[in-house]
Amino acid sequence: MTGKYMAYVGSYSYTGKAKGITVYDVDVEKGQFVYRCEVEVDNSSYLKASNSGKVLYSIADEGVVAFQILQNGSLNRLNSVNIKGMRGCHISISPDDSYLFISGYHDGKITVVKLNEDGSVGAITDGVFHKGLGSVAERNFRPHVSCSHLTPDGKFLMVADVGIDQIKIYRFDAHDGKISHVDTVRSELESGPKSFQFSKDGKFFYVVHELKNVIDVYSYQSEDRVPVIEKVQTIATTGDDPDPLTAACAMRFEPNEDYLFCSNAGDNTVSMYERDTETGFLELKSCLPISGNYPKDIALFPDSVHLASLNHVSGSISFFRVDYEKSLLVMSGRTIRVNEPNCCEIVKL
Repeated sequence: MTGKYMAYVGSYSYTGKAKGITVYDVDVEKGQFVYRCEVEVDNSSYLKASNSGKVLYSIADEGVVAFQILQNGSLNRLNSVNIKGMRGCHISISPDDSYLFISGYHDGKITVVKLNEDGSVGAITDGVFHKGLGSVAERNFRPHVSCSHLTPDGKFLMVADVGIDQIKIYRFDAHDGKISHVDTVRSELESGPKSFQFSKDGKFFYVVHELKNVIDVYSYQSEDRVPVIEKVQTIATTGDDPDPLTAACAMRFEPNEDYLFCSNAGDNTVSMYERDTETGFLELKSCLPISGNYPKDIALFPDSVHLASLNHVSGSISFFRVDYEKSLLVMSGRTIRVNEPNCCEIVKL
């Protein structure tokens, strides 16, 4: 594996035990992170690098912060923008690095922000608050936008709402950054569609549900008015006898997309699926412990054979070698300590 890689890990800083972003050099061959430094950000709950690999964006208390990724992997703060709402929980970026899409869990808002040519954060171009299905005081039936992505054809913005069990589909106008609602994918009530990812070929997308602990697989066909979407599979995120308090967390493809991984809190496991690239179907190969508490995120190394589990409650990152032939996760190297890790972004310099 050629090239130099960096890992950026976001943590909460309110306890004073972390500054916000921890910067690591990535040893791809050994499957390890090597500590370099910390960068101050108020409660970095999510990180996303630009498609160019030159800018890193972080959720922060003040909204979104942009950092230039220097040639040596260090971070130089560019600017920040207030998103005119409560703090976000997820960031996605348009393929041409011209727009940010920020998901708001606490206020049920999706915010669209224009990016400047240097990657710094520009003005808000649109924002939509989701409306709930009822007046239940607790989480369910209240809007909690948790994830958003442009569709591969660039025509629509799909927005997962874990509170009202829907994925709303908005037409996206790349000229002015405006969105307009055109359709909705409805999950089962109280299933909790937390996040989703498209396959690189754009034919399928995968939705992980944190309450029902399943992954729904959908086919996707581009159309001008609304896309044609069909559910083709539902598969569990855990093994046969999960902990009753299990909640599915993070879902990641390995770089070749022949396999997909999903972490589970409560059960404290990572499940590995083999993916049929023709049908989109998943086959559960294993569900194994990660030697930590609350694997809030997982990261696949560029070589596809190493995996890092970010264990939020135990304050650790544990590392594994993936044995695809035997469907095993084998611990490799020492576990490292980091306060309340939320997310990880591996970037090639």
